[in-house]
Amino acid sequence: MFIVPQECQLFHFPLSFFNKKRIFDGHNGTAAAVFSRDHLLNHVLGAIPCGLGRDEWLHALPRALVAGFVKTDKEFQSKGQTSGTTATFVIVDRWTVTVASVGDSRCILDTQGGAVSELTVDHRLEENAEERERVTASGGEVGRLSIFGGTEIGPLRCWPGGLCLSRSIGDMDVGEFIVPIPFVKQVKLSAVGGRLIIASDGVWDAISSDMAAKSCRGLPAELAARQVVKEALRTRGLKDDTTCIVVDIIPPDNTVQPATPPKKYNKLRSLFFRRKSHKSAAKLSKKLSAVGIVEELFEEGSAILAERLGSEDSNGPSMSGLFICAVCQVDLAASEGISVHAGSIFSTSSKPWQGPFLCADCCNKKDAMEGKRPSGVKVT
Repeated sequence: MFIVPQECQLFHFPLSFFNKKRIFDGHNGTAAAVFSRDHLLNHVLGAIPCGLGRDEWLHALPRALVAGFVKTDKEFQSKGQTSGTTATFVIVDRWTVTVASVGDSRCILDTQGGAVSELTVDHRLEENAEERERVTASGGEVGRLSIFGGTEIGPLRCWPGGLCLSRSIGDMDVGEFIVPIPFVKQVKLSAVGGRLIIASDGVWDAISSDMAAKSCRGLPAELAARQVVKEALRTRGLKDDTTCIVVDIIPPDNTVQPATPPKKYNKLRSLFFRRKSHKSAAKLSKKLSAVGIVEELFEEGSAILAERLGSEDSNGPSMSGLFICAVCQVDLAASEGISVHAGSIFSTSSKPWQGPFLCADCCNKKDAMEGKRPSGVKVT
């Protein structure tokens, strides 16, 4: 599949989505994956204010992705179904690529010159020490499956439920400390473009990111995706969901390809990089910076909602004179809105009157994700 920057009237400026090509790897049934496929995009777009220009829209997108993921999870859990799903969600606007993910499906970027970079972080308890600490601090238990005689086998799992992942959409039978808050990465390519490979863990359990990229270079996108799956099956066999999407972001024929920015530009830009939330993400930053044709715009992976939604004194009345819940977007009377920072020991702000604001249901959801109340118990 090719994505070429083109005109789209959705936000009154050139915009390009491949919203139907996201990866959802469901477990314990397909319900969560199907629900996320049908609703996640609309929930993300609904969290972006109207009337924004391109730069403002791109700046608002990371926070909207967090709100959209949490709203999708909250709505699905309200149905009482127990399945769950990973989600890797990619939006392309010209040369800007924004990736949001929970779980262990992965998105990699292959750029001109053969530099391969991962745009996601795997949320597996076995490999991610920060996530293990977060889950246990929020009330979950982490351990291996114990069989007869006390022998422990398999990967680290979260109990109750036995899930190997620390983040997903759904999984209400495991506990809300398995959060839907995504790792978000936003990068800008130069006009030479690049190739995105998005795949489920059946691919990445079999081959590395470098192997996936190398196996399909020189092939058109559709054939490239088939080749990645073929290579994974040849290496490991069919032991898990093995799905791959390849997206080529290519310049129009009349695009003049600029020269690689000088090194001093990269050094100057690096002074403005955000704090990285994962050690693996810090390594990724160094690799991307060295490429020279990729500019990093945003990266954050915190599981604390107050940190991800930010602080805004101006996140106040809507056009109707009411406040708006930052997650589910419902109108609130001024007396109903609860600051996302209220009572949070994790928040960098101690101002309970400062926005963004949440409705009571979303505030309950936030408290459950942070382990401040038992999962599934609402405060009225």
